[in-house]
Amino acid sequence: KVLIDVPRSDLAEELAQSQTKVQVLQDTLQQVLDRREEERQSRQLLELYLEALKNEDSILSKAAESDTVPRAEMDVVDTGTSRTGPSAQTTLSDQILAALKEKPAPELCLDSQDLELVLKEDTEALASALQWDKQKAEAVQQACDQELSKRLQQVQALHSLRSTSKGKKTLP
Repeated sequence: KVLIDVPRSDLAEELAQSQTKVQVLQDTLQQVLDRREEERQSRQLLELYLEALKNEDSILSKAAESDTVPRAEMDVVDTGTSRTGPSAQTTLSDQILAALKEKPAPELCLDSQDLELVLKEDTEALASALQWDKQKAEAVQQACDQELSKRLQQVQALHSLRSTSKGKKTLP
């Protein structure tokens, strides 16, 4: 770092080299420092991602332990409304419905696939199945949408870092 900050003419004189060679040296040193900083930032992001995965896994395992209904069972909830009106059925599993109803932040307890199922669900059917008003069901769907978007951004950032780091390896 010190060699980069030294004026080129002083460094050239001290090393008995031309200013052009000193400039190449300083540029190379700067590239090395930049690469180290990028690697440090990549490691930090990866550590955050791994920590988030651990937290998600622990939340999911706690949710799985508290629910006795197997995930594979998908129930259709019929609320008794007319079939000619909007759909009043939901194909969400009992576990997803329980998480939505009982957890303070259900979007954090559900995996990405479950978040997608909640988003695809008809809002009125969801509200009916949970015995909520439509606004509360919409709010939960929005929270699920935001959480899913956040997770996708994290994955995209990791892919970007991976492709950036692969590109750096090919440099001399």
